[in-house]
Amino acid sequence: MPESKVRPSAKKKAQAKQHDKERDAEARKKAAPVDRSWVPWVFVPLGLFGVLWLVVYYIGGAYIPFMKAMGNWNMLVGIGCMAASFVVATFWK
Repeated sequence: MPESKVRPSAKKKAQAKQHDKERDAEARKKAAPVDRSWVPWVFVPLGLFGVLWLVVYYIGGAYIPFMKAMGNWNMLVGIGCMAASFVVATFWK
């Protein structure tokens, strides 16, 4: 079966798309893979540290001198660690 005629502009667009695909494939090959294996080792302990900080503050904060001196700033430390844990978790792929 004979092939239908292709307009010159359509042929140029198809060649440009093919060239873009080849260039993108080369760029992906050149990009070094990012190692994100450190992420769970950071965000899990950071979140647990925040929770543990708040639990210790609620249970014995009045008896621990540095926690007593910090007052309500202990809330910022605990919640800040948990928030930082969620931020770090977004780096995981």
